[in-house]
Amino acid sequence: MTKIKQLSNGITVVMETMPYLKSAAFGVWVRVGSSNEDDSNNGIAHMIEHMLFKGTSRRSAKQIADEMAQIGGNINAYTSKELTSYYATTLSEHLPLAIDIIADMFNNSLIEEKALKKEKGVIIEEIDMYDDSPEDLAHEMLQQRIWKGHPLGYMISGTKKVVRKVSRNQIMDFINTYYVGDNMVISVAGNFEEDKIFALLQEQFGVIKKSCENNVIERIKPEYHKVTCKKQKDIEQLHCNIAFDCISYLSEERFVLSILNSILGGSINSRLFQKIRENSGLTYSIYSYGSSYKETGLLHIYAAMNPSQTSTVLKKIYQIIGDLKKKGVTAEELAMTKEQIKTEIILGSESAKSKMNSNGKSMLNRGRVTPMEELIEGINRVSISDIKEFANRYLDLNKCSLSVVGNINDIDLKAFI
Repeated sequence: MTKIKQLSNGITVVMETMPYLKSAAFGVWVRVGSSNEDDSNNGIAHMIEHMLFKGTSRRSAKQIADEMAQIGGNINAYTSKELTSYYATTLSEHLPLAIDIIADMFNNSLIEEKALKKEKGVIIEEIDMYDDSPEDLAHEMLQQRIWKGHPLGYMISGTKKVVRKVSRNQIMDFINTYYVGDNMVISVAGNFEEDKIFALLQEQFGVIKKSCENNVIERIKPEYHKVTCKKQKDIEQLHCNIAFDCISYLSEERFVLSILNSILGGSINSRLFQKIRENSGLTYSIYSYGSSYKETGLLHIYAAMNPSQTSTVLKKIYQIIGDLKKKGVTAEELAMTKEQIKTEIILGSESAKSKMNSNGKSMLNRGRVTPMEELIEGINRVSISDIKEFANRYLDLNKCSLSVVGNINDIDLKAFI
């Protein structure tokens, strides 16, 4: 059963008890990411996520890691374009300690200059790592160029030049602006005593200040720009990413997108995987995926191939899209895909970590927890005509964007631009 409460400072708490489990998951979600940054501090949200693990007035960085290890728990965090999440999973009896550790990180982190300088080096290595990953690079290049001039196009990790310059004062100002009660959601799922845990959350997180006027920013919806990006890298495979302007995660059509994506390239029985990888043997990796945000979104297709096969692979991708738009999907495909997605939803509901994640993200993004029954109803409602109409509206080959990474000197992309 799911209950929604509020701490005295406005932090929303979502609690879902699962008494048949012996574990619990706990997460704090902050409505801040790289889309809240500007040219002078790009990467700061991600930097803060790193720094909260680097020691508090009560614990060193090693003690944070050791205390979680001693209870067999897992603690982690991530930053995205629109949110930052800190979370832990552990056995039910150790949940209070996991909460205490993350609360300590929020309330008492030192953000020491020496540790900051050291961590900047780690983040710069992380930026280089992404640059060395052609799959990530093809994706990031597209989003940067498609939304050029808008914060949604920023790299989450930032640029090396800006990361080096970010000061401790900038970090503290950013925390004071965004790490406030009305900008946060706490999600707990699993086997735990509801009243006891809520009282602990009030004690540990209720001391955070309630609000900050500076974090209310009127955002302009990012404009989609058709772009072509090329990056020469001396590697064996060519990595290609195609992107289409698509919908926000708030759209009522998100269920249509979920099914369309699964049929197109989101599973091993999808059209792209079966026709290009399995039947033709032209790629090792090919798939589609959505990147949805509050105001907009993209639908991507990624493929990695021998450079000599580039033209053939792109033609086949475009043919599969054209066929999907013209003929739509079959009743068999639709029924099978609905069952796959509904199974994923139901299996996810049986895991404390999955429930904590879905409840926290739903509350932060939508202001409510979406019941599993509503998700299944949304999937069931999608028709063959819905998918065909959606594909014809969004899979516009004249407006899609393209990025390629690899040995591109001898590749002729003109036919696909």
